[in-house]
Amino acid sequence: MHDLTGFQRDLLYVINGLDDPHGLALKAELESYYETEVHHGRLYPNLDTLVDKGLVEKSSMDRRTNLYKLSARGHRELDARREWEQQYLRETISAA
Repeated sequence: MHDLTGFQRDLLYVINGLDDPHGLALKAELESYYETEVHHGRLYPNLDTLVDKGLVEKSSMDRRTNLYKLSARGHRELDARREWEQQYLRETISAA
């Protein structure tokens, strides 16, 4: 997970949070978060990278639409990231 970009990590979180997400749903969700357009040339190569790394599984819904879901490894990586983040969030919260 440490070798992913922030955008790729955000993709993992969004894929995890949506039911049967497809490219356009992921694009819309990220555009809402970033408050700017996410171009296809950014989205799909990053999705392919996550698939190539074994973090995401890609399947076809129809001839034009692919569905994405986290692989078992993707879930483990997100859980590990959450645990790592949590140790620093607890310190921040308790210091406040």
